[in-house]
This record gives sequence, C-alpha cells and structure tokens, in this order.
Amino acid sequence: MAEHDWPPKMAVCVGAVVLKGDAALLIRQARGQSLAGQWSIPWGLVDQGEAPEVAALRETQEEGGVSAEVEGLLGVQNLPQAGWLGVIFLCRHVSGTPTPDGGVETDRAAYFTLEELADLEDPIEPWCEWLIRRVLQGTYTLIPSAPDNPYHPRQAFL
Repeated sequence: MAEHDWPPKMAVCVGAVVLKGDAALLIRQARGQSLAGQWSIPWGLVDQGEAPEVAALRETQEEGGVSAEVEGLLGVQNLPQAGWLGVIFLCRHVSGTPTPDGGVETDRAAYFTLEELADLEDPIEPWCEWLIRRVLQGTYTLIPSAPDNPYHPRQAFL
C-alpha cells in the first residue's frame, strides 16, 4: 500500500499558549462548539500537509486575532477523545489585538494574568487552566526548535 493510501490512525490537534508580558491569551468558545461558554487556549486540528507549529499559529490568528511566533514545544497530551493527540506550543505575541472570530468558533478573546484568571467568572476548560497556570507560574520545561536538524527547514523540537 502506498504511503498516501494509509488511513489516518490518529487525529493531531495543536494548541498555543501565547504570552504577552505576564499574560496568556485565552479564547472563549462560541455557542454550538464542544466547549461552548468556556475559555481555552487557541487550538484545533492540523490540516492535511500542514506542519503542527504552522497550524498552532493559524489557529491563534483565526480564533484569537493575534499573530504570534513559536518559542518552542511545551509538550504532548493524549486527549480525552480516543485517537486524538494534542501538541502544545509556547508562543510569543507579535502583533494584533485579541479579537474573536465573530461567533463562528469564538465569541471572546483576551489576555489574562494569573490574578485576572482568579477573578474570571466564566468557566475555563480544566486542562487549559492547569496548563496556563503552570506556564504563568514558570513551572514548565520548554523544548526549543533545533535549527541544525538534518530536515531543516522543517522544524524539530529536541
């Protein structure tokens, strides 16, 4: 069987923890979405032929209206949906003002500090809250890109 004929065995999602100073970007899922009314990091599925880090930046722009750059890989999470894997990147704000996508997927977008998270009245998706708190408290390990890898310019995080 040719490689392109193989059925997909796993769905790959990406998420971005986007920092601007001491605050992290959160988006609130719009009505009709699986996490409707909850805040989360920007996230979504990797499109066919798309690199995960590129997908994370695309989702950040689409869902939060912010341009960012990847600082490195935070980690990998087996997601609750069987056969779904999350790849999470740490990103830095480059430009833009947090803006939701008009209610298609998101209805709010904003940066929050640790103190502001404590005052947030809307629910935060539990895993995203755990992750954001770890990052804002500095209790994480970042795996930077390795630009000297043999597949350059394809990124490797080692």
